Amino acid sequence: MAGPGDLDPLTLPSPKGGWSETLRTLKDAIVVPPVESDMVQEAGVLHADGTYCPEGALWRRHRPITTEPAMPDIVSGEISGRWLWGGVLWAHFGHFLVESTSRLWALDHLDRPVDGVLFVPKRPAVGDQVRGFQTEFLGLMHRDLPIRVAADPARVEELVVPGQGFGLGEIIEGTPRYRNAVHARFARDVVPDGPDKIYISRSKLGLGKGGLLGEEQLEHHLSEEGYEIFHPQNHSLTEQIARYKAAKKVIAADGSALHLYAMVGRPDQRVAMVLRRKSTAHTLLTDNVRHFCGCDPLVIGALRTEWVPVDKQRSSRLSFGELNHSVIGRELRAGGFISGGEDWPVLSEEDRAQILKDKGIKSDRFVESPEFERDRIRERRMARRARRAAREARRAADGSPS
Repeated sequence: MAGPGDLDPLTLPSPKGGWSETLRTLKDAIVVPPVESDMVQEAGVLHADGTYCPEGALWRRHRPITTEPAMPDIVSGEISGRWLWGGVLWAHFGHFLVESTSRLWALDHLDRPVDGVLFVPKRPAVGDQVRGFQTEFLGLMHRDLPIRVAADPARVEELVVPGQGFGLGEIIEGTPRYRNAVHARFARDVVPDGPDKIYISRSKLGLGKGGLLGEEQLEHHLSEEGYEIFHPQNHSLTEQIARYKAAKKVIAADGSALHLYAMVGRPDQRVAMVLRRKSTAHTLLTDNVRHFCGCDPLVIGALRTEWVPVDKQRSSRLSFGELNHSVIGRELRAGGFISGGEDWPVLSEEDRAQILKDKGIKSDRFVESPEFERDRIRERRMARRARRAAREARRAADGSPS
């Protein structure tokens, strides 16, 4: 049996607990926002004497991406009252869900109320801006609790610093305290509303968000199977959650929407995820759904190829996976998600050319993934060898004594 997580906040946050489930209360804490827009930033929480509070750092995978900042020369802001440290406020929806909510488990473990949740911005240029979905999320977790963003160094009268209970890496499972808080608090008053079969689509997100070539054709096939095609970006969080709660079968293109689904999903629901790129990033989504919902999603990797940016020819959030509908249909049918699917055709060359044109995927901006091209060449060579070996076996059999 695994032991509890490490209590040393200089070690990785662990889903087993440890420092990820601790609370520290600081008097006259100094909150320092980042001054440069980068992946790893000097930002976080200092004690009144300037010493670092490592429990306030944001970790991703195997390292902290906020590191110890220097004591500011000028601390102009004064924030009175008692506040909960929220960490880094992401504008990106998926990173917000996974990394900006990671300390909200503490709302179930406070000895006294707080005046709100205090963040620093991920991007300094954003300043103290708070987006509607961020406010709505916090309202679904705790009604009437404001968000405040420290865009400049500020002294906080009292700051409660929880450990990081969720995030990217092993901690994607969430600590028991984080999962319990989400299950007990988040969106508990949202009533299920919608059909029992939905497909969560990315087809209207636009060129800059990555995506799936042939997704519209997939939507057509799924509509014929009785699935509602759902575009979450067109709906409030409350509307999205109502749909997710109502559905018995959920099929989704892999992406941020599944992180939200995981927060409200149940073991009796069935989930299938269609991969949109050749990457191991989907394993985090899979683990998130598995540990929060108590079920194993069906993961379908059915790409004919992938289109990648000319200047960075590898799979990334900007690349486009090209779907093999034939494989998807067979796997969804085998998984019990659809009754047909055995005759879903792959894209013709004419359809493919038209989709590339419609999507604006021009040859001066995107190329076919070299990795997929190598795989195809390898498969053709193996097929030729197999045919040659079969011919030689037939000749040997024909020439053998009867």
